[in-house]
Amino acid sequence: MNKTAFTRRLMLATAVAWGLAGCASMNQPVTLADTLARDPQLSTLNSLVEKAGLADTLKSGSYTVFAPSNEAFKAVPAKTLEELAANPARLKEVLTYHVVAGKVMAADVKNGPVKTVQGANVALARAGAFVTVEEAMVIKADMTATNGVVHVVDRVLMPPVRR
Repeated sequence: MNKTAFTRRLMLATAVAWGLAGCASMNQPVTLADTLARDPQLSTLNSLVEKAGLADTLKSGSYTVFAPSNEAFKAVPAKTLEELAANPARLKEVLTYHVVAGKVMAADVKNGPVKTVQGANVALARAGAFVTVEEAMVIKADMTATNGVVHVVDRVLMPPVRR
């Protein structure tokens, strides 16, 4: 084997090894709960999901989560957050008001009401690349998970009070 052929084979073997190493380090698909946990801008939502006991729910089934960012939670009055923290049932209602059954990608949003897991309807709308849920704007769309999709929104939605 001449020096040129050896060099080519060595370069090819090195390229293949780097390619395989790159594949091994790629992000593996994860559940909705893990998607929330991995995104720093969703840390407040993630901690509330855990507090409400919803993490296991978001590991199975098929859902679309309209996930308020940390910035969205900063806009909620402190008193409201304290009340939610003290009332797990109400916290669960608020969080499940951000979830609809099935996987709805941003491009698939149809204008109109959609029933949430909480039971009330939310108004979804799409105009070109812009998607809204009630008064919240989707600021980061289509974070896919093994069991659904997450859309980050700029507001915390409050469900209507049941009477």
